[in-house]
Amino acid sequence: MKVVIIKYNAGNIRSVTFTLERVGITPILSNDPEVIRAADKIVFPGVGEASSAMKFLKEKKLDEVIKSLKQPVLGICLGMQLLCKSSEEGSTTCLGIFDVRVKHFSPFEGGACRAGDVSFKPLRKEWLFFFVR
Repeated sequence: MKVVIIKYNAGNIRSVTFTLERVGITPILSNDPEVIRAADKIVFPGVGEASSAMKFLKEKKLDEVIKSLKQPVLGICLGMQLLCKSSEEGSTTCLGIFDVRVKHFSPFEGGACRAGDVSFKPLRKEWLFFFVR
């Protein structure tokens, strides 16, 4: 089985590679459209900001490659966000594979956010990230 991790300058590629290797899969890291299209399964990871990631994908024409894929694609973090229609982060038009708009989490009373059964609570009021349990 040929597993390709899409390389697009957006973060957590090494941790995804190590995770796959731990379960016996040796992934190929690539931004070559032909290598990506020839994969059996694709991992689209990422950490970063939506508009700059989309700019890179468009410059390399990877946006069209990803939209044309027929095989299974696993979006992780930013990769999953980019598979959606748009993101409030930078008012970004994304790939549009899922007809979903990614929304910014706003704190509720007490500084916590709720998403289903998951609570998001800032570790410190001035920090702009959340610890999820």
